Amino acid sequence: MVEDVVRTLGFLCMGSRLRRIGERLQADTQQVIDEAGLSIQAGQYPFLAAIDRAGALTVGELAQAVGITQPGATRTTGQLLELGYVDMQPAPDDQRRRLVSLTDKGQELVDHSKKVIWPRIAAAVADLCGDLDGPILEQLAAIEDGLAVAPLARRSPVKEEG
Repeated sequence: MVEDVVRTLGFLCMGSRLRRIGERLQADTQQVIDEAGLSIQAGQYPFLAAIDRAGALTVGELAQAVGITQPGATRTTGQLLELGYVDMQPAPDDQRRRLVSLTDKGQELVDHSKKVIWPRIAAAVADLCGDLDGPILEQLAAIEDGLAVAPLARRSPVKEEG
């Protein structure tokens, strides 16, 4: 078996390790989304959540709310526009500013996700991290090991809407 160099090098590779865990969590989240038959990418959900929480936002505000660069936010906003989940209109007080808001289709997706998808993902991640205790490197190892044993999709059953 090949040595896991990222894990072995500890703090030297913390960024790589966090990225690896993040990518795995995102992929597992995408599996849950796909199993639910939804046409959205896991990385697009934070944008919808930000708009749902704050109301209409500019692309710059979305970038800040989600913690990514403005070009990344512009790209994701464009994808959400194409999917029909958001709309972009000039701000009533300043025609130079364009506000991104949820469409009816986007609000329906958010409402459904708040009831079905988001609680499932939150419960699965809580299950994954529930027994963590001790130094961060040991916790990261436990998260990686836990994901290897059971991905998020197997950690929490899909709840049917009633």
